[in-house]
Amino acid sequence: MLSILKIGGNVLNKAEILSQVLDDFAALPGKKALVHGGGRAASSLAKRLGIEAVMHQGRRITDAAMLEIVTYAYCGLNQQLVAALQARGCQAMGLSGADWDAIRAHKREGWDVDYGFAGDIDAVNGERIFALLEQGLIPVFSPITHDGRGQLLNTNADTIGSAVAAELAKFADVSLFYLFELPGLMRDPADASTLISSLNPDSFLQYQQQGIIKDGMIPKLKNAFDALEAGVKQVVLCAPEMLGKVYADDFVGTRVTPGRVDAD
Repeated sequence: MLSILKIGGNVLNKAEILSQVLDDFAALPGKKALVHGGGRAASSLAKRLGIEAVMHQGRRITDAAMLEIVTYAYCGLNQQLVAALQARGCQAMGLSGADWDAIRAHKREGWDVDYGFAGDIDAVNGERIFALLEQGLIPVFSPITHDGRGQLLNTNADTIGSAVAAELAKFADVSLFYLFELPGLMRDPADASTLISSLNPDSFLQYQQQGIIKDGMIPKLKNAFDALEAGVKQVVLCAPEMLGKVYADDFVGTRVTPGRVDAD
């Protein structure tokens, strides 16, 4: 059993929630790895420095100045998470994609906008990452990759979670968990009774056409379907308080079921 957890700003920016999530993560059975974002922290730092953060369809545009900012912000968050896990008895190891050539990417091209130094993943060195897991280490990945020629790239953390999960599925039964603000995917975010407990490719397209799935949720869910197609056993979206129940009968969240969804 191998659990991969992706956390973002909804967890990272709230100390009490983050503390509980790390407690629950440390208590998960079997091997595990953590992938974190930090876009809100990067945007906040950029604002203090007088640099505007620009997004397009849920994806960050990363010029040279923003690349420097996200590198500082993400690596700082990474070490804070590693230290917090060490305090919980976990032998955590902070990694970017450049460390040990773990995740190699290329500068995004061929889109209708210039995303700058945004990186799309070419390869994940699953054998090396799994070797760390076999030694009892817990990899903690920041969303920075590299192109093999000395260029760092800003890569979506959801995509890193999906790609790492897919590669590690060659070595173990992998579950991928995405945490965010709501109990799961909702038809109406203000109404808990509208939780979508299961999502397949057909319903994904239907909800996208209805505007229920939009903006950053579109690439997040496409990453989920990609992971399942590559052999990941399950992908789940849930609220932070559900992490401790992900393997329990009373778990509440959205389970994504297999099938192919073509990228835009």
